[in-house]
Amino acid sequence: MNSNTTIAIERVTSAILSVNYLYLKLAYETSGIEAESFAEEVLVPALDVIGERWEQGDLSLAQVYMSGRMCERLLDENGSVRPEAERDHAMAVAILEDFHVLGKRIVCSVLHAVGYRFKDYGPISLDELVEKVISDKIRILLVSTLMLSSALRVKLLRERLAVLDWHVNIIVGGAPFRFDPNLWLEVGADATSNTASGVTAILHRIISEAPHDHA
Repeated sequence: MNSNTTIAIERVTSAILSVNYLYLKLAYETSGIEAESFAEEVLVPALDVIGERWEQGDLSLAQVYMSGRMCERLLDENGSVRPEAERDHAMAVAILEDFHVLGKRIVCSVLHAVGYRFKDYGPISLDELVEKVISDKIRILLVSTLMLSSALRVKLLRERLAVLDWHVNIIVGGAPFRFDPNLWLEVGADATSNTASGVTAILHRIISEAPHDHA
């Protein structure tokens, strides 16, 4: 990471936390970073910092929410979105049989900031999730859990979809997967990430490897 990028991340983070859109726009305009690279190289790392501070209890949900909205506005006005993010990849985000929403909000903020389009199922039961994945023809599913019991249900989700002959790339996240780094493999997920930037890297890989499935 070069000095321009490091400075840009610091300025963007400061602008977001002070809810100062003019300062955010100025940080973008003076960064010296190309528009198509700004979201990935600057916005996502800045939102990762915000996510970490939220997990430490230093920030409120309102600040997390506003961070995503400000980044979305910046990208809408300047068109700095990754090319693959402009397409519809039949993607959804869900909280599987849990009722926490804060971690998911951070991931959704980052996805919106980078420009991905997706369905937000929110808290949902296993039966409902299987039904929606099939009916909406979802091919990439991000699943967030807080409790171990909910995390283990991902294995049943995979099995139920296999019976219906429907393949979906499942990306999991949440406390159980941070505590046990091998749990995602045990439940049959395709990937896991502890950070929002890690999620975007996984999406980039999945889409790059099978673009014909997500066009």
